[in-house]
Amino acid sequence: MSDGWRESAPAWITSMGDRGDFSREFVLDGPMIERVRERNFQSALDVGCGEGRFCRMLRAHGIKVVGIDPTEALVEAAWQRDPQGDYRIGRAEALAFPNNTFDLVISYLTLIDIPDVAKAIAEMGRVLRPGGTLLIANLTSFSTAGKNGGWSRDSNGELQFCIDHYLEERAEWVELRDIRIRNWHRPMSSYMRLLLAEGLILRAFEEPAPVGGDPEIADRCRRVPWFVVMEWEKPKA
Repeated sequence: MSDGWRESAPAWITSMGDRGDFSREFVLDGPMIERVRERNFQSALDVGCGEGRFCRMLRAHGIKVVGIDPTEALVEAAWQRDPQGDYRIGRAEALAFPNNTFDLVISYLTLIDIPDVAKAIAEMGRVLRPGGTLLIANLTSFSTAGKNGGWSRDSNGELQFCIDHYLEERAEWVELRDIRIRNWHRPMSSYMRLLLAEGLILRAFEEPAPVGGDPEIADRCRRVPWFVVMEWEKPKA
């Protein structure tokens, strides 16, 4: 069954441009880069790199990075924009790298795309070196549980955000800007349970607020934060 990425790749590439969308440019890029700046990471794996935008940002900070993505058109776009980069076709559930390969593994808004997230998290932990960091940005689970897109108006015309069936894991189709892809809703406890089961140690947890951008969009993101950023460490042997 298609997840929509192959069909949506051209629209996705156009929508991201060089700076990314609102969520990336004004909410996530800052805290994600802050987590890697001046940490002396030498090697990184970007799982679900898309068109390679965050890989290019990591390379600008002197990190040797490999980007993988299962969608050929996105990997091709990454190569075209960064011919010196290392971009490969690959899936999070079966990473083609030896154990303990990378200092840093990145999952930047990819967990919501992965059907077998348990296998993917286990694989990310496997290829991470002891003492290394798994850096995750993901949609908050109450955001993915939003009923009919989340926002509606009450009887007084006031905006409100409604969630439903929070504990029910499910795949749903999301449509925006000529993009139609399948995302997964999972309660936060599902992610935490899987990460803890790999023996990873939570070192940082943040629900970042927007900095700049369209004031109306930013206000909604402050009222109901869209994202969580987590930093997990693989224990040293």
